Amino acid sequence: MFTTLKTLIAGANARAEERVKDAFAIELIDQKIRDSDAQLRAAKATLASLIQRQRSEKRILDALQGRIDTMMRRAEDALASEREDLARQAADAVATMENEAQLRQGTVDRLEAKVIRLRGSVEVAHRRLIDLKQGAVTARAIRREQQVQGSLRTTIGNTSAADEAEELIARVVGRDDPFEQSQILQGIEADLNHESLDARMEAQGFGPVTKVTADQVLDRLKRK
Repeated sequence: MFTTLKTLIAGANARAEERVKDAFAIELIDQKIRDSDAQLRAAKATLASLIQRQRSEKRILDALQGRIDTMMRRAEDALASEREDLARQAADAVATMENEAQLRQGTVDRLEAKVIRLRGSVEVAHRRLIDLKQGAVTARAIRREQQVQGSLRTTIGNTSAADEAEELIARVVGRDDPFEQSQILQGIEADLNHESLDARMEAQGFGPVTKVTADQVLDRLKRK
C-alpha cells in the first residue's frame, strides 16, 4: 500500500513538474542560457589566467636559459685561463640552473596542454551557446504563434456572439411589414362588410352611384 501511494505521489509530482516546464519553458530556456553564458565567461577567465601563467613561466625559462648560456661561456673562459676553481663554481651554477630549467619546462608543457584542452572546451561551449540562443529565438517565435493560434481557436470556438447576431438579423429581416399588414386587414374588413363587392358592382354600372368620380364632375360642367 505504501509503495503504491509512493508511486502515485511520484507520478503526480512528475506530471506537475512537466506542466510547470511547459508553462515556463521560455523562462527556463532563458535562465539556462544565462547559466551557460556565466559558465562560459568563467571558463574564458580561467583560460586567460592559464595563458598568462604559461607565458610568465616561458619568459622565466627563456631568461634562465640565457643565464645558463652565459655561465657556460664564462666556465669555458675560466678553463681556458686555467682557473679550474672558477670553472667548477660556474659548472655547479649551470647544473643548478639546468635542473630548475627542467622543472620549469615541465610546468610550461603542462600549462600548454591545459590551455589547449580548455581552449577547445571554450570553443565548443561558445558554439553551443550560439546554437542555444538561436534555438531560444525559434522557441519564442513558436510560442507566440501558438498563443495566437490558441486565441484564434478560442474566438472561433466561441460562437455565442455570432449566433446571437444571426438571430437578431433574422428577426429584423423576417419581421412582417406593418404597412402591408394594415392593407391586408383593411381588405379583409371590406370583404366582411361587403364593401368591396359594392364597389366592384358600382364600377360596372350596377345600381346607384355612391361615389363621385371625375367623369361625373366634367359631365356636369359641360351641361351648364
